Amino acid sequence: MASEHLRELAAHAYLYGFPLVFNLDQVDRYVREGIGANPAAPFNTFSHARTLAGPADTFVTINNDTLYSMGQVDLSVGPVALHVPDTAGRYYVLQFVDAWTDNFAYVGHRATGTAAGDFLLVPPGWTGQAPEGSTVITFPTTVASIVGRWACAGDADLPVVHALQDATTLTPLDPGARPAGLPMPDPAVDADLLFLEKLRLWSQAFPPAPRDKEIQESLVPIGIDREGSSPYVGGADAETTEALRAGLRQGATDLDTALTHGSSPEVNGWKLTLHAFDYNLDYFEVGALDDPRFKIADPKLRIIERAAAAKGGLWGNHAYEAAYIMTYLDEHGEQLTGANTYTLRLDPTPSVGAFWSITMYSIPDFYLVANPIDRYSIGDRTPGIVYDDDGALTITIGHTAPSDPKARANWLPAPAGEFRPVLRMYEPGEAVLDQTYVVAAITKT
Repeated sequence: MASEHLRELAAHAYLYGFPLVFNLDQVDRYVREGIGANPAAPFNTFSHARTLAGPADTFVTINNDTLYSMGQVDLSVGPVALHVPDTAGRYYVLQFVDAWTDNFAYVGHRATGTAAGDFLLVPPGWTGQAPEGSTVITFPTTVASIVGRWACAGDADLPVVHALQDATTLTPLDPGARPAGLPMPDPAVDADLLFLEKLRLWSQAFPPAPRDKEIQESLVPIGIDREGSSPYVGGADAETTEALRAGLRQGATDLDTALTHGSSPEVNGWKLTLHAFDYNLDYFEVGALDDPRFKIADPKLRIIERAAAAKGGLWGNHAYEAAYIMTYLDEHGEQLTGANTYTLRLDPTPSVGAFWSITMYSIPDFYLVANPIDRYSIGDRTPGIVYDDDGALTITIGHTAPSDPKARANWLPAPAGEFRPVLRMYEPGEAVLDQTYVVAAITKT
């Protein structure tokens, strides 16, 4: 019975802690290695991608619409000044994501406009005086990410976007302070229990929201609260260790199930994940909407959705900034695969304040897919697309290039195997948010 209890706790710990562990693994990866087109950059500096993302950018559900500017921020150094340039109306967004993946602030086109601006990023509990003209943004955790996206119309537009990226800066007020960074696990920890060790270290360094204190305390029996040396290095008997391993495996299975069969409504095979990122109930700084429409009230569902959102779309936006819907299925409920050819008719095309796109991703990694025409997404900014006579848009989806000229102009290449397209709508209209806008099923031809 004791082993069964430990197994259940470890499975619960996996779902609860997955966003923190998965997220901070990516933060560490950015700081040390960079990811794809974004080179490595130290804490409190920006890493700028100079090209639109492609298959080399192995990051879950990365977009192909914008150039990324990523800043991993560590406020153990104290406040950090952020400056943004005047973009003259160009769409951009700086999304602020804390260690637990809460979207807690937004700066950019929708949230603060496109004029130049200055912001002061401060750690939890800070009580100092901000410089005149600066807007204070209080971080829930000392380490957080700024996920910047700049609309880019193609190669000819790159120099303008590069200049805007270079004018976006992070400047610690104390230039001599050194960031503490992430606590690193003991290399002697059992590899199968490394997840629990990271959760132990990082949940202590970056405490969760007060509402999750009860969950944190429920994990005491498996060592999450232990300070100092790791409880996962030797010492534990074989039965306990196997129970924890089994629990983590079960948690991973439960997360995969939640990701593909979650609570998001489904219409015509499309999962309407308009509320997948609504698990932040506590932290609302500039640009983040404290609105009941964008809050998951069910406490158990909130934890599951948070984990699924991290695995399926880490650093995704709230729907009021960018709405995402995705599908795995055709009109018969069968898995989409490159062995077939499909069409998707958008009638009408999405109502948006900025722009929209459909991007192709492989399964199970959710990476962009290499193809002979280097087209990873298709949308209202794609050159050469051909609309139907009634204004609708028919998109051909498949692994093999279509022979018909119109179909080829509107071709979204797919991998040979299974795939998942994602429709993104930047600054979606009310019809998207209230779900009166309906996207047709993808049909097999």
